Amino acid sequence: MTSDAIRLDGKVAIITGGAGGIGAATARLMSARGASVAVADIAFDRAHALAAQLPEALAIALNLEDEASIAAMVAQTLDHFGRVDVLHNNAALLGPDIAQNDGDIEHMDTALWDRTYAVNVRGTMVACRAALPHLRASGGNIVNTVSNLALQGHMIQAAYSSSKAAIIQMTRAIAASHGPSGVRCNAVAPGMTATPALLAAFPAPLRQAVEDETLRDRLGEADDIAEAVAFLASPAARNITGQVLVSDGGCSSHVPGIARFRAFFSGEQA
Repeated sequence: MTSDAIRLDGKVAIITGGAGGIGAATARLMSARGASVAVADIAFDRAHALAAQLPEALAIALNLEDEASIAAMVAQTLDHFGRVDVLHNNAALLGPDIAQNDGDIEHMDTALWDRTYAVNVRGTMVACRAALPHLRASGGNIVNTVSNLALQGHMIQAAYSSSKAAIIQMTRAIAASHGPSGVRCNAVAPGMTATPALLAAFPAPLRQAVEDETLRDRLGEADDIAEAVAFLASPAARNITGQVLVSDGGCSSHVPGIARFRAFFSGEQA
């Protein structure tokens, strides 16, 4: 039986990047737990198709590089539902072309770096800024999607990982600034998650390398991350703010190279 504390009955949630992957899984889960959801995405047709499947949902076209588009997202949600209780900042600049070019700093393209920060960091900031007065009025909260790469060094995705680290600090700043007025702000840090975008961006050998370092038998899936987001958005997490909940199958919890140690002690190698 679902605990009343994790229910979202009567709540209104805005989910950016809500048309696919983690965003879509979160929209479905929050809807199943009683929330009305605004599915905001640059892919409006997909957002509309998902919203049509949910009992109380609104599709919104969103461009995180455009401040007016972000303001309109909040305004449309208020016009349609009358309130905002949750802002889930999930959208980010992703895709195979981005991932292939987001490498180390020495070879970083300035335009890619600037656009990554414009979408991931500035877009998240503007969304928070637009929503905060309404979240204060409702006693609502913010959940930001970051990444376990924001907590660790890697040889790839310098722009993406550092932008997500900036959002972690933004999460703490909002929690500190707005906690006394009743607004919580937390982040969820997924590891490599088997979404369609991820599967398209990373070849199987790289996915397997990460899977070998998990403490489970598979990569995480979008539904796994949605559960973490919905928990933090719910009254069950009422005493949690300014925190980063890592949901990466244990990848960031152990010493490097555990997969090789596991193989050694199981007799799989000499």
